[in-house]
Amino acid sequence: MVAGVYRGGCWRSWCGARGWAGGAAGGADNYRMRTSAEIPGNTRTEISGNARLMHEYMDYLRVEKGMRPATCEAYACDLEQFAEQVERRDALLLTAAEADVKDFIVRMRANHVDARSVARKLSCLRGFYRWLLLDKRTAEDPTVNIETPASWKVLPKSLAESEVAEMLDRLGAAARTPQTEGAGRDAAALALRDSAILELLYAGGLRVGEIVALGEEDLHLDQARAQVRGKGDKERIVPLGRRAVEALDEYIKRGRPSLAHAGMQRALFLSVRGHALTRQWVWEMVRAASVSVDGSVHRASPHMLRHSCATHMVEHGADLRSVQRLLGHADIATTQIYTHVAMEHLKQVLREHHPRGKRRAVAGC
Repeated sequence: MVAGVYRGGCWRSWCGARGWAGGAAGGADNYRMRTSAEIPGNTRTEISGNARLMHEYMDYLRVEKGMRPATCEAYACDLEQFAEQVERRDALLLTAAEADVKDFIVRMRANHVDARSVARKLSCLRGFYRWLLLDKRTAEDPTVNIETPASWKVLPKSLAESEVAEMLDRLGAAARTPQTEGAGRDAAALALRDSAILELLYAGGLRVGEIVALGEEDLHLDQARAQVRGKGDKERIVPLGRRAVEALDEYIKRGRPSLAHAGMQRALFLSVRGHALTRQWVWEMVRAASVSVDGSVHRASPHMLRHSCATHMVEHGADLRSVQRLLGHADIATTQIYTHVAMEHLKQVLREHHPRGKRRAVAGC
């Protein structure tokens, strides 16, 4: 573990979960990043410089690139994994060679790390060494000749329109039933809040991090839009449909005042104690809401509602540029994945409705 570099244990838990020699399964003490006394020819200043280098890069990602804390934490963990890998041969990040990167990839593959995760970690290293080159701290990039591993393109999972409608209608109706209103102000407020969150997730295709970061001042219901701050602190305007506007308006007027109590809380969506919601809580709420009355489970998630929003728009003829702007994708190539999902829907429609799209029983046979 690099002294002074963010959260500890991510490398050892990551290795230990896969039985990697030197990880938690092989004894965490055997794989600790070594002190200067254990590395012949290296001084304590050099090791401190290594830790300081990682710390400065995290500051660069957070301040100049505008990355979210969760993203910075993931990058720190990936970089820490490689740093400890490099120290196996008594080297530092500044002196890492192409062979170190190749060995890092080989070890991940040996421990059954999927290609997408390997590609993400390699992307982290590319960004790190690109920063070192721009800052003139190194003259070589050990990742420049490393090919990104090919990975299968995973189609985003989405719910059917009927499944989304059933879930939203059920929670909307629950928020307005006399039983809920008779259970107390908090119960009614929470029901209105949950309904508004689900409507907003589906109507605007928001990420869960964007939902919990929304402030009351970010809503402009008179103009049917919300001002959302997404990845890289990039802001975008998200238009809202009638159902979402109604649910949000009802929550703000009847639900939020009961949850805000006497505190001055900026967050739009509040817990029963008046605090801002966490991403984990929203995930659990959406998962619980996906269980229908008959007990069937759709296993929905906030991101699945985001995918459903984009997929249903493309299926109904929306152009990719509009969907890209709605979702806040930096590259339209990311949005193009929804054309593949829509194509599967089109194939299904063809099979069901085209005269030659399905086998028909032949009379007399």
